[in-house]
Formats: sequence, structure tokens, C-alpha cells
Amino acid sequence: MHTSSTPYTHLLRTYLAPQKGRVALLALLVFASLALALWNPQLIRTFIDSAQERSGLDKLLGAAALFTTLTIVQQLILLVATYISELIGWTATNRLRGDLALHCLKLDLAFHKTHTPGELIERVDGDVNQLARFFSQLVVQLAGNLLLFVGVLVLLWWEGWQIGLAVTLVAVSSIFVIEALRRRMTPRWERFRAAEADLYGFLEERLNGLEDIRASGAVGYTMNRLYHFMRVRWLAMRHVMRLNAWVISLPIWIFGFAYGAAHLASGPLFYSGALTLGSVYLIFYYVNLMEGPLWETLRQVEELQRALASINRIAALFAIQPQIQDGEGVSVPDAPLAVEFDHVSFHYEDDDERVITDLSFQLAPGQVLGLLGRTGSGKSTLSKLLYRFYDPTQGQIRLGDGNGHSFDLRQARRADLRGRIGMVTQEVQIFNTSVRNNLTLFDATISDAQVVDVLEQVGMKPWLDGLADGLETKLGSNSLSAGEAQLLAFARVFLADPGLVILDEASSRLDPATEARVERALNALLQKRTAIIIAHRLSTVQRADAILILEEGRVREYGPRQQLLADSTSRFSQLLQTGLEEVFA
Repeated sequence: MHTSSTPYTHLLRTYLAPQKGRVALLALLVFASLALALWNPQLIRTFIDSAQERSGLDKLLGAAALFTTLTIVQQLILLVATYISELIGWTATNRLRGDLALHCLKLDLAFHKTHTPGELIERVDGDVNQLARFFSQLVVQLAGNLLLFVGVLVLLWWEGWQIGLAVTLVAVSSIFVIEALRRRMTPRWERFRAAEADLYGFLEERLNGLEDIRASGAVGYTMNRLYHFMRVRWLAMRHVMRLNAWVISLPIWIFGFAYGAAHLASGPLFYSGALTLGSVYLIFYYVNLMEGPLWETLRQVEELQRALASINRIAALFAIQPQIQDGEGVSVPDAPLAVEFDHVSFHYEDDDERVITDLSFQLAPGQVLGLLGRTGSGKSTLSKLLYRFYDPTQGQIRLGDGNGHSFDLRQARRADLRGRIGMVTQEVQIFNTSVRNNLTLFDATISDAQVVDVLEQVGMKPWLDGLADGLETKLGSNSLSAGEAQLLAFARVFLADPGLVILDEASSRLDPATEARVERALNALLQKRTAIIIAHRLSTVQRADAILILEEGRVREYGPRQQLLADSTSRFSQLLQTGLEEVFA
């Protein structure tokens, strides 16, 4: 837990500074309302004392009219202040939510391997929601209530030092008690928010895997785990509420003592004639005036504990920085790319065992590499290294134009690099938006004519013609068959026009008829592009110029496909004889 105020003041500066005009107006309105709240009782005292002294009716009506007018003005001020505070709060939290989501997107793949989407949703949305009042009015109202307390105490001292001293002792004692409770409440709210994130992360994962859970008979185990996470959350909430029960009852005790102290101090003064009846009323009105803000302050303190717990968790997430940084930037050739792995080794941070060991190969521009190997041999890791989802622990990966100009991937900006590399995998993400957005990935510079032309190249034009709204037809996660989704992924690559294409077992889920359509699309896609085909099926690697076989992260065999095919002792030749699918399935 952060013990300093740095995360809180940083958030306030970052997200309220752009709205300083609104914040200043809100503060002015709140303080104006407080001033009226302190002034109005003076009018009531004037009314009571005037009535007791049997003053003229005009004086009484004037005091009553002024009191009524000021009360209406105060309510109007509060109405405007509420509107402005909500506007400030939602503007700030929406910006914070966007910044936090962008930060998560920039974090390394290693981070996302250890944090579930459900947990991140709870961080980005749930924790930020807790800050709406923190940004909008919590700080201003806490400051306002503190000023109200100070103002009431000053006026009570003005009425009589005995009264001011008695009520001040009670008020100061209550502040110390509230602060002690606040320090104990914050860590409890942090644990509760963490338990909620774990619960939502678990639910998100299991709901996504519902079919597998049912098919494997894991419903009982899943429900037991759900019970465990729900129980942890409940215990965390109970831990909070046990202390909160003391917080809720605190105003009753405080104001019992405050009224008693005011009575003991004002009674002798009244009977001695030092106080009028209106003054006695004023004293008890001011003490009562403190009760509402104190209840509000306690509620705000509880909200502040939730906000501070969320701020600590948000600050901790912002503190996680990506290990993979952009290079100074190089010009990535707008042409087929040459690829070179130079003694590359790699292992994940949480595992010292190497996934890839001393891997070296070269691929000329426009060539196709067939990459073979069993599951876990390092094939997909190779593609992640090319995308700079990870950096090699040893060695270099270079791209170039094949004419002697090359660069280390770590020199390039990741956006430039990924803009020149296209990938198609077995799993295709379909977004809940239009066909056009799904194909262009929200790039408005791509024309409809380009999209239609690409769909025709991959054989999906009849499918498009059958849609009621054409390119504006909205798709969902279950709108397409596996084959259609795969063809849509190919269309995305066509539109991006990369210099290097990676096909990660892209056709392994397709039926023969759809695969034939994909093969025709591939012939067009691979023209004037470098490609790496990670494959199980023999037909897919037949188009490769070179073959690389990985076993346990090491090069088992590498060379021109025709040369390996002609060598009966080569591993590749043996695979052809035994059946590639049977060996690597």
C-alpha cells in the first residue's frame, strides 16, 4: 500500500488540471453554499430575539423573507454544483479509463499471460468507477465540510469561549478517532478490491471455456472454485464491515457528547443573562449543523477508502512498465523483407528452460519458409519474436531489403515493424462491429472498392453479396464459420499489404473445400512477399522454398526444400514418406 499522497495528488493534477475552470467554479459554489449555511442561523436568532422583545412586524417579516430567499438561493447553488461535479467526475474518469486501457495494451505479452482479461476489466472499469466521486466532489466537499466545522467552531467561540472550548474538544477528539479508523479501513478495502478482481477474472475465464468445462465434466470443480473465490470476497467484505459498524455509530456518540458539552457550557451563561434565547437557539443550531456534515464526512471517508484502495491498485498497474521498448526508429522497406535469425536463443522470464536455442537461418526477400515441428518445439515462439512480443535473450533478429541493408528488430518502432508483418493464426478474432471494420481494423483510409476487391480475391464475394447490408453488416463472435473466419483473416492481410506474412497453422481447422479456396487465395497472397508457413499439412509446405524443422527449440534440419526432398536420408524426406500429418499431429 502506498503510504504517501503522491498517487492521489498525481491523479488529481493529471485529470483535474484540464478542467481547472470547472473545478474553480465548483469550489466557489460549494464555499458560497457553506457561507449561506453559516449566515442563515444568524437571521433565525434575529427573528427569535426580535419576537421576544416584541419588535415590529416589519422587522420580523423582513428577517423571515431574507431567510427564505437565502435558503432558495442555497438550494439553487447546490443544484448547479451537483451538475458541475458530475461533469467533472465523468470527464476525468473516462480519460483515466482510456489511459489505463491504453497502458494495458502497451504492456508486454508476458504481463497478459499472468493477468486474466476479467481481472484487467475490473481494474480498468471497476476501480476507475470508484473514483467518479473522488474526482468530482469528494475532495471539494471534504474541504468544504472541514471549513464548515472550522466556521462553526469560530462562531461558537465568538458566542462564548466556554462553549467554543467544550465543543472544540469533542470535535478534535472525533477527528482523531476518524483518522485512526481511516488508516485501518484503506488496506481492508484494498484486499476487498483485489478479491473482487480475482473473482471476476475467474468468472471471465470459465464462461469463455463453458463448452470445455461441460465436456470434460469439470462443472463440480468449477463450482467449488467459484465458491472459494466468492467466500474470499465475502470474508474481505465482512472484514471491512466489522470496522465500518464502528464508523456508522460514531456520530451518535460524538453528537451526544457535543450536545451535552454545549448544554453544560451555555446553561450558566443563559441564566446569568450573558446569552439571549436566540443565542441559545443559535448555539444548538450550529451544533446540529455540524451533525449533517459529520455524517456526510463519514460516508465520504468510506468512499475515500474505496477510492484510495482503487488509486493504489491503479498506481500499481501504471507502475508496471513494458520491458520491450521502441527503438530509435528505422525505415522498414516497403517491399518483400529479408529475414535473418543470428544465433537466437530465448526463454520466458518465469522459466529458465530455453524455448529456442541457438537458432540461425536466412530467408531472402520473396522466399517462402516452411516451418515444421511438434507442438512445443518453438514454432509459434519464433513468430512472436518477429513481432517483438518478446525479445531474444541472446542473438539478433534482422530484417532488410536483401541488398545489404538490414536492421536489428530492436532498432525499429514496434508500430512500424508490425505494420510490415502480417499474421494469420488458427484463432481469428471477430469484433462486434461491421464487416468493413472487421476487415480494415478501423482504418478509414481503405476504400470500400479495395475491400470488395480483396474479398473477391479470397473467394468471399458471394458471401458479401448475400449480406443484407453489405459491408455495413454487423458481425459478432459467432457470425462466421471457422472457414469464413479464416478467409476473413486472409483478407485482412491482403489489405494491410505487408512485406512478410506468417501463417501459423492457418489452414489446420479447414475442411477440404474451404482449404482449396484458401490455397487459391494463398497463391495471390504470397506473390512478391516473404512468408513463413508454420504447418502440419503436407500440401501447405509444398509451396515452400526452404524447410526448417525444429525439435525442442533447436534446428533439426534446414535447407532448400528440393535439396532436402532429393536426399532420402533427410528428416524432411522421411516425413514425406511416413506422412507429415501423422508425425506432427
